[in-house]
Amino acid sequence: MTLDHRIRLAAFRWLGEQVSIHGDVLPRKLLERGFEFEGKRIALISPSGIFRPRGMDYPLTITTAPEGPYDDSFSQEGYVLYRYRGTDPTHRDNAGLRDAYRNRIPLVYFHGVVPGKYLAAWPVYIIADDPARLTFTVAVDVLRDPVQGAAYPAPDENVLRRKYITSEIRVRLHQRGFREKVIAAYRSQCAFCRLKYGELLDAAHIIPDNEPDSRPTIDNGMALCKLHHAAFDSFMVGVDPNFRIHVRPDVLEEEDGPMLVHGLKDLQGGRIILPRAEHHWPNRDYLDRRYQRFRAYA
Repeated sequence: MTLDHRIRLAAFRWLGEQVSIHGDVLPRKLLERGFEFEGKRIALISPSGIFRPRGMDYPLTITTAPEGPYDDSFSQEGYVLYRYRGTDPTHRDNAGLRDAYRNRIPLVYFHGVVPGKYLAAWPVYIIADDPARLTFTVAVDVLRDPVQGAAYPAPDENVLRRKYITSEIRVRLHQRGFREKVIAAYRSQCAFCRLKYGELLDAAHIIPDNEPDSRPTIDNGMALCKLHHAAFDSFMVGVDPNFRIHVRPDVLEEEDGPMLVHGLKDLQGGRIILPRAEHHWPNRDYLDRRYQRFRAYA
């Protein structure tokens, strides 16, 4: 087994461990610090976007920055369209990815959802190279055991399955991007109770995302702790267009210990915490629509 192979598989294992701890959106500083491998530090990300750590034969990771210079996107078929570095197809980074394509080498893809945070997906494979458009086509796969005698796990050749797996990344980007932007706007605290533990915070939609006119924008969301997110979604709690919190009357009348009192009843009549930027405040029309539904349950 080559050094490249050993580092690549170690990177996959390390990423799996980090995702189990942090979720699939990882902080850039963690990726820059990387992991220890045979006494050396292996970083997983760099400013160049296409990154090949020292000692490896092929690139290890590709990155789309949240506010980067390249317009990486998704094709009509659902694949990632990853732009060349610069305009020279023979640049060493582009040549390295081309070699990975020819040799069917699995890579890691980081997609920035907000500055400093990246959705991690692996393994991914380059499945097409278009020098005329300065673009590689990237498909996401699932990690499987290598075929006997093969250097790396073979990419899945089932086109429909490969498209489906890659399209899931697009959905996750939508979801994670919304969450990270909303929570950042609310300064990582619950809009109802100020709880600041990020692991216990969600981005709650005002107009649910399963409705046609729902938008993944900050003004259609609030950062809520898991208790208050569940209460908001269950119409136990509502917010009027003046940002006042209302608790459903039957909940106010219930007697069920200190959690009910301090977790829900004490919210009655209070105001939500608002983002500093007024254009990030909840849209009053959205709040009114949601509040009318709340009143129908009250």
